[in-house]
Amino acid sequence: MGFWKNLFIGSDGAAPGDSGGSGTVLEAIPEQREGSSIIFSTDRDLDLYELEELCNAVGWARRPIRKVRKAIQHSYLVVTMWEQRGARRRLVGFSRATSDHAFNATIWDVVVHPDFQGRGLGKELMKQMIKKLRSEDISNVTLFADPHVVDFYKGLGFMPDPEGIKGMFWYPD
Repeated sequence: MGFWKNLFIGSDGAAPGDSGGSGTVLEAIPEQREGSSIIFSTDRDLDLYELEELCNAVGWARRPIRKVRKAIQHSYLVVTMWEQRGARRRLVGFSRATSDHAFNATIWDVVVHPDFQGRGLGKELMKQMIKKLRSEDISNVTLFADPHVVDFYKGLGFMPDPEGIKGMFWYPD
């Protein structure tokens, strides 16, 4: 429960980057690699081909750029993770959420470059996402997880629906 409690209430009672507006830098943390840092941002202005390369690096199926652009434009929240080395900035993580703007949000497309996995950065990306959602008074956060990442999300306090499967899906033929 400590993980979730820390996400709901920051040390000053607010989430980092709560200054409003778009493109807020949420947090910067020093990186293990000399001369670099990891920056979390809500900036949606990113190179979609760089995002496509990131998704390709983890083996995701290619999606049409126009649809990715539309999904980002219509998302409630986008949190990106960048490696900053001098003046060079590289996209190494991405996540987004849709929402009803009142009670519920669903997190989608959480991706961390393989070179940056296993170092707690995926956890930090999710922490930034949830803190920002909570700062907007969103209380019900859901996501869909592939079987190989279920344990990762369980480690962050997510759980399968305790009342049984409520979600249902419709797919076109």
